[in-house]
Amino acid sequence: MFERPVLILRKFNKYILWALPLTRSKKGGDFYYRITQGEEDDSVVILSQIRLISSKRLLRKMRMMKQAEFEEIKNKVKKFLP
Repeated sequence: MFERPVLILRKFNKYILWALPLTRSKKGGDFYYRITQGEEDDSVVILSQIRLISSKRLLRKMRMMKQAEFEEIKNKVKKFLP
């Protein structure tokens, strides 16, 4: 059973949400945002792969991120949307 970590960007109702996938690959550029997770390795949010998914696909909550960092990610995603 493969689990893919995601960042929940927006919840529309209790069944549908926007999610951004995370990766451990060291990537840079406009479509990626590096997040720090304390003592653990950094992860990278892939901004160009936003997905509309069902909340039933979520298995477990891993952690919370800082509000300032989350707002910065939201602002970067808004720049890509018309």
